[in-house]
Amino acid sequence: MDELPDIQAEPIKTFAFIDASNLFYGGQKSLGWSIDYEKLRDYLTEKYGVSRIYYFGGVETYDFPYSYLENESVLINPLYLYLEELTKKTMRCSEELRYSLFQPTLEQLSKDFKRAKFYKKLAGFGYYLILKPVKTYYDESGKPQKKANCDVDMTYYLMLHEDEIERNVVLSGDGDFLPVLKHLRSAGKEVIVLARTPRTAKEIKQFAGDEFRDFEYLRESISMGTRG
Repeated sequence: MDELPDIQAEPIKTFAFIDASNLFYGGQKSLGWSIDYEKLRDYLTEKYGVSRIYYFGGVETYDFPYSYLENESVLINPLYLYLEELTKKTMRCSEELRYSLFQPTLEQLSKDFKRAKFYKKLAGFGYYLILKPVKTYYDESGKPQKKANCDVDMTYYLMLHEDEIERNVVLSGDGDFLPVLKHLRSAGKEVIVLARTPRTAKEIKQFAGDEFRDFEYLRESISMGTRG
């Protein structure tokens, strides 16, 4: 009898969606360890077969010419060059001149330029960046607060790819995503939630059930300095 051919199952088409404000809020100080984003990409690819990773986050633009009507995201390469030049100009100004021109402090600008450099590196690793300008508003006490909420953007992309992919790996514990996650599952899509337990809404944990993964358990696999 002829042997049957070895038929391999088609891989499940999978995208990952990272809500940076929820998952990485506070950065290393909050997590207690530094993430190696190249290792995170490799983990998502090898563990879940992820073929595309969306990263949603905020970025300071300092009057960088950006049109939300024309672009879905702040373009990181031109922003990086813009902040690089702005940093150089600011370094050449005296502190008094910066104050009179309402320029940002060199410390703050350097911090935001470093963030843009980080995003540029993520793009180099193959992440699809969806970046929104950080907006400043004032609370009831008049204290300035910064915000760059990407929930609507992430929901849009989850729905945009609904018919294209079969599995969604959602890196967020934000309860605001419950309606869209319920919709995707009811449409027959697989939904895996990978999030930090302390920052995950109770209803998200209940919804995900056995498909909830605690991001903290990845420390040995994806933290800086660990072996691949």
